[in-house]
Amino acid sequence: MAVTAIVARRIGEKKKKEAGITALQAIFLAILTCIPFSIAGILFGKELLALMGADQWALENGYPYIQWMLGGNGVIMLLFVINAIFRGAGDAAMAMRVLWIANGINIILDPLLIFGWGPIPALGIEGAAIASNIGRGVGVATQVWVLVRGGKHIKITWAQFYWNAKIVLNIIRTSLGGVGQMIVAMTSWIFLMRILADVGSEAVAGSTIALRIMLFTLMPAWGLSNAAATLVGQNLGAGNPHRAESSVWQIGVYNMIFLVAVSLVYFFFNQQLMGIFTDNAQVIKIGGEWLQILSYSYFVYGWWMVSVQAFNGAGDTQTPTKINVVFFWLIQIPLAYLLAIRWDWEHSGVFWAVFISETMVGLFTLWLFKQGGWKKSKV
Repeated sequence: MAVTAIVARRIGEKKKKEAGITALQAIFLAILTCIPFSIAGILFGKELLALMGADQWALENGYPYIQWMLGGNGVIMLLFVINAIFRGAGDAAMAMRVLWIANGINIILDPLLIFGWGPIPALGIEGAAIASNIGRGVGVATQVWVLVRGGKHIKITWAQFYWNAKIVLNIIRTSLGGVGQMIVAMTSWIFLMRILADVGSEAVAGSTIALRIMLFTLMPAWGLSNAAATLVGQNLGAGNPHRAESSVWQIGVYNMIFLVAVSLVYFFFNQQLMGIFTDNAQVIKIGGEWLQILSYSYFVYGWWMVSVQAFNGAGDTQTPTKINVVFFWLIQIPLAYLLAIRWDWEHSGVFWAVFISETMVGLFTLWLFKQGGWKKSKV
């Protein structure tokens, strides 16, 4: 989030050299950030699995996977950070192509390394981790080659290879709000799943499948929302806050239209969607109910996604974090517990709590966006 916001601001200010320097500092910071996790994964992979409650089979067979994935987490970090650079520079198409390359290689290598073929030995789940690292490593190499050669709007040069503490601190400061947003969102889902676990395993299964369907169908909406972040950052950098706001409203309309179409599919075909992934009637019923309830809120949810990314694109990552703390931690989780456990609505209580809290947070965030305080953010 921070890298996209800062690079977009520099591009909007017509400071392409500074954008390149910022990109390099972000890469340096990504590498430094991943080192502790790499060391922990390589040296303590088995202990980390035990800490997470893994059984004996997982401890014996799973720790090589952990060693590869955490040991090679630098390529994952760089893949995301450099794609954030491309998006901030306005070249989202390049970010997409890199993911095509990385995931395409991963898809080809997975069966070869997992099951073996010809002289290639069967490596099992360790092979899956190796395939992921190779695919993403090639993706990162492609990204670096494009940046050095000169991308659509951004280029790095050897003369820029130096540590700039001021820019690094600015990236860290701006990113703290983004980190907070992710922590609040992920812990909220963990608590919701814990409440659903008290209801029963079928409630967890139905909710998990419904959540995967939701995440898949939201991908185009997130793509539109990321465009809002880039346009806000670039237009604020160009000194044109009116155009920044206008772009958000236009993207919001497109996002709303798309998600209303998705919500109609959820409403009328929820059980058919669930049936693609399971034949358990109770799981289909529970997951279908969540998809149907979600369909009521997607009209607002589309606007929430765009307005949050507008704040992030402006560099105001703190405001969405504070909003999330209130609506997810202080409203959603207690309400879900009250409805599901205390009032015995079971899984339906969790679903309605999500609907109520996310509708409220969407309307409030959109209202706050209209107040215009984000236009004064400096990055």
